[in-house]
Amino acid sequence: MSSSSFFSSSMVIHVTFVLLVLQMGTSYAQLSTNFYSKTCPNLLSTVKSVVKSAVSKEKRMGASLLRLHFHDCFVNGCDGSILLDDTSSFTGEKTAGPNSNSVRGFNVIDDIKSKVEAACPGVVSCADITAIAARDSTVILGGPSWAVKLGRRDSKTASLKDANSGVLPPPTSTLSNLVSRFQAVGLSTKDMVALSGTLSLSLSLS
Repeated sequence: MSSSSFFSSSMVIHVTFVLLVLQMGTSYAQLSTNFYSKTCPNLLSTVKSVVKSAVSKEKRMGASLLRLHFHDCFVNGCDGSILLDDTSSFTGEKTAGPNSNSVRGFNVIDDIKSKVEAACPGVVSCADITAIAARDSTVILGGPSWAVKLGRRDSKTASLKDANSGVLPPPTSTLSNLVSRFQAVGLSTKDMVALSGTLSLSLSLS
């Protein structure tokens, strides 16, 4: 399946809708599309450049970045906690059942963060970078664009327990469990199919 044929379907519209729902559910107040307009004016072009380069080298990376964002959002909101490595005080989300051998693209987010830090150090959160990268990936692969509201703060901790709690359905989930887990965050069965399709796409594109 080509990227264009995947994104020519109505599925991409639902992916876009789902991401908007997830981001609206974020608890941070005063999110704004121009949050970094003065403090990091080249943010969007910087993120887009790195994402475009990554997807040109490996098409399935676009779907992987989209999946990375929604897996982050499902566990305690869109706070970048999925990006955190294990420390002496916590075991993070990367090795959780639903994420292990499923979520990828961390290196691309690291590359983006490095370039953004060079331009405007200590300003932009990794959570916002991940959200922008998900949008840019969708556009680059032929889907629609949307305005990403920014201003999230990064989590300083992560929880393997929370990621394994069932809020993020593991690969072994039954259909009924999948439906109930997505409904718990305000998403329909059609939304579930759309987001689940990002895994198939990330595995099938070469």
